[in-house]
Amino acid sequence: MADGIYVSMCGAVARSEQLDAVADNLANVQTRGFKASRPAFEAFLPAAGGYDKSYTASVATALDLRPGPTTPSGNPLDVVPEEGAFLAVRTPAGALAYTRDGRIEMDARRQLTIAGNVLVSRGDRPIVVPEEYTPEIDPTGQVRGRLHGPASGRPDEIVLGEIATFQLAGPVDRVGASLLQPSAGGQALAVDDGRLRVGEVELGNASALESAVAMIAAQRSFEASMQAIQTYRRLDERSVEVGRVR
Repeated sequence: MADGIYVSMCGAVARSEQLDAVADNLANVQTRGFKASRPAFEAFLPAAGGYDKSYTASVATALDLRPGPTTPSGNPLDVVPEEGAFLAVRTPAGALAYTRDGRIEMDARRQLTIAGNVLVSRGDRPIVVPEEYTPEIDPTGQVRGRLHGPASGRPDEIVLGEIATFQLAGPVDRVGASLLQPSAGGQALAVDDGRLRVGEVELGNASALESAVAMIAAQRSFEASMQAIQTYRRLDERSVEVGRVR
């Protein structure tokens, strides 16, 4: 069998993995706080020697943690962490995860949550809003409750907590559409003076145009590799036929 067929197969497999990553990015362009996948490729020389060919492989797929575009929402509970920081949440299973999807809501227990996950304050505690109060968030991350009914001897305003922000360093894994966790060698570092932009939301950081162009390029490369495989296969068949005739 011609060596070229192995080179082409490696190229097709690598491009197939790239297509999977690009398709995922394209499907999540409008997903709040989504971080795009960026596959990395590497060329290898044959282990048995010989420098007339090289094999291509997808060796890793990293997540692009750069902030995406933001848009005003008009919702006073929507926030975007500044300087590329992340919000921390507790999943229903109790695991700690990080997100830039800052669409904060109150659940049935009046805890502040993001997509069903409990928002974490400084000190790793949930933020609970008393029945008589409406939550407000300021740019420093402090959450206050403002009395919305008869005074009843209660203060007009109380401090409920402070939203914690973190910087992610090193490799991370995606554990949800917009949820990330540090993987081996990665870590989450608390930001002492993190600030928030209130009344805005962040979109995914992979644009539709960028993803569409990348998909077309990867598809063409995949098709070229498959055509090369078919060509080498026909050459092998003809060489066998020539040997039989002789």
